Amino acid sequence: MDLYINQKQQTNQSQWPARQRLAPKRWQRLGIMLLAAGLLAGCGGGQQVEETETTIPQLVLAEETLEPTQSNETVMALTPDGPILPSVDGVEADYSDPIPDYLRLGMRHPVVAQLQEKLMKLGFMDTDEPTDLYGEVTMNAIKIYQRQNKLAQDGVVGPYTLKAILSPEAKYYAAQKDDDGDDIFRIQTRLYELGYLATEDQVTGHYGDRTEEAVIKMQDVNNLEKDGKVGRKTLNLLYSEEVKPNLLSFGENSDVVMAAQERLKLLGYMTSEPDGNYGNDTVMAVKLFQSRNDQIVDGYLGPSTRLALNSQEAVPNGLSIGDSGDSISRIQEMLSKLGYLSSANITGYYGSVTESAVKLFQQTNNLSVDGSVGAQTMTRLTSNDAKKAPVTPRRPSSSGGSSGGSSSRPAQNNPSSGGTPVPNTGSASGSASALISVAKSKLGSPYVWGAKGPSSFDCSGFVYWCLNQVGVRQSYITSSGWRSVGKYTKISSYSNLQAGDIIVVSGHVGIVAEGGTVVDASSSSGKVVHRSLGSWWQRNFICGWRIFG
Repeated sequence: MDLYINQKQQTNQSQWPARQRLAPKRWQRLGIMLLAAGLLAGCGGGQQVEETETTIPQLVLAEETLEPTQSNETVMALTPDGPILPSVDGVEADYSDPIPDYLRLGMRHPVVAQLQEKLMKLGFMDTDEPTDLYGEVTMNAIKIYQRQNKLAQDGVVGPYTLKAILSPEAKYYAAQKDDDGDDIFRIQTRLYELGYLATEDQVTGHYGDRTEEAVIKMQDVNNLEKDGKVGRKTLNLLYSEEVKPNLLSFGENSDVVMAAQERLKLLGYMTSEPDGNYGNDTVMAVKLFQSRNDQIVDGYLGPSTRLALNSQEAVPNGLSIGDSGDSISRIQEMLSKLGYLSSANITGYYGSVTESAVKLFQQTNNLSVDGSVGAQTMTRLTSNDAKKAPVTPRRPSSSGGSSGGSSSRPAQNNPSSGGTPVPNTGSASGSASALISVAKSKLGSPYVWGAKGPSSFDCSGFVYWCLNQVGVRQSYITSSGWRSVGKYTKISSYSNLQAGDIIVVSGHVGIVAEGGTVVDASSSSGKVVHRSLGSWWQRNFICGWRIFG
């Protein structure tokens, strides 16, 4: 067979298309591997082969030790004018460079983008614009796929793994007992936050008995099939706002709730007197505390939130101009009751008139006059001895603007919808320019799931960190949470995006830069990148948010 192949290559190689030319040694290696698989598997059904470059005895041993699959794999004969990888269904073979026998860390090839796209759909990678780079994030996703499919976890993609992933029958991500990995660590962290794992030392990265029990309990409480595995439904619910926790929540009445309320009051988050009942005021206070202290904002007093609440490093409340939400409405109601703010200005948005009312309240009650509602101002505002506004108040001067209604938010520009999808604005002005500069200063920083900076990021952690660096007090929220953040001016048309906006696509978020580009923490590239807003972003566009006017 070796002689036949060499003779055919010498006589006919010049006639093959460039994408179908293979060096003689490579033909021999690939031919021996596939031929050996065909001889061992026969026509009745294929078997999995360990994906490393190996000798024939090793290949035979691998075939003898692996369990047979239910696929009916037909091994096609190799011919000089045949396809490069005839057994890999679903791979588009019209590449200028032949698909390598094995994809390894650091390699580049167009098929990697196809591989990443499928891994994202199956839940093994975070959603992002695919690239041709086989980086560390892609390699780690492959290792998890190999773990799930009982393959050697070497992070190398050979023809069998490639075929399995790109197959229409490829299975979605699922974690189960005895699995190990970073993904297990993340799942356990969320189970701990929700109260299904009792102590932090159970977050180990190993899917043991306690983790399985916690998953079954979570599935039971949330009316899912109790199989103890973290599949697509369980994983999606873990990070949704609809998940039911196994912890202190709305309606509970206990001394533990009372202690948490007293601490929230001391830090300036509670707007009512502690009573031990987990009501609406407590939910609002917990959410606000979580947003200021890098916790998942869900309104539940889980283990990690309680730990942060009682820590000496707990960040006290400090509401100021630009903030919005139910807590702002409560503060405005109290200011109105004391005569500092008109009832027409109870809008839930902290505008310039609300700031002026707070300054007058602080001045009247002998507090430091800074226009923000911190712990001391909140304590006095909710006390029984707070002084009412003077009969003819002389309000501190302000810069003008509305009382905190929608008109005091950054105005939305209205560029023409014609031309390029994202107008080339040249350079951003003011704070938008500062945001883009901060974002670009982190180019090349590694992508790490759940990281919020300053040295590594995931996509939502990157936006969170950059906004806070330029003075925008934005809590950490996931990419799905950015769909309905509601705090800023919403941009519904892709063509109306401008530099400095936050762009939200399905499963991903980034910062729009000048000239129709974006800066984002990319899982497919494995780092923070600056790239073009191409067709992928337009196809997956959900909305944008204008932070600055």
